[in-house]
Amino acid sequence: MRKLIDSNSVLAFILLTVFANGFVSINVLEKNKRYYKSLIETIKEENVALTEILSELKSEGLDVTVTMYQPVERQTDSTPNILADGTRIRTQDASNYKFIAVSRNLLTRHGGWLDYGDFVFLKGTEGKDGVYQVRDTMNKRWVNRIDILESIDVKPYKFNGQIHKTDLVHNTSSE
Repeated sequence: MRKLIDSNSVLAFILLTVFANGFVSINVLEKNKRYYKSLIETIKEENVALTEILSELKSEGLDVTVTMYQPVERQTDSTPNILADGTRIRTQDASNYKFIAVSRNLLTRHGGWLDYGDFVFLKGTEGKDGVYQVRDTMNKRWVNRIDILESIDVKPYKFNGQIHKTDLVHNTSSE
């Protein structure tokens, strides 16, 4: 009989421990649930505000420094005929492409609002205004900067300008 009482006592102790642990765990989880729910709401509100700021930048334009680069190893990398998005170009025809490299802070993968293949309208430059396509990335030391791809015979230039994202769409499907 003594052995049966010990087993019942042990079983009762285990059940009491399980129920107490469950009660405490549920209360802790509910508290965390409320905390994270409020945190998620705060993040959603911040996201809405940042989205509004981003759409203003897209519509109003962003002030940038506009320079140029040529498809040569000392200005690119060891493959000057291959751009960051994988596009292959004829280096002698670089100015005909209307491609640009953008500073990393402008790319979506780094928190910006542009992606490879996006078209932008560049304005405020002397003779270089127009529609360009994002195809390349600049060195990480540059911020709010655009490099226009130019042929080797073009003299270097630098302007202050503005970029605006356009509604043009790059069609990648082969029809």
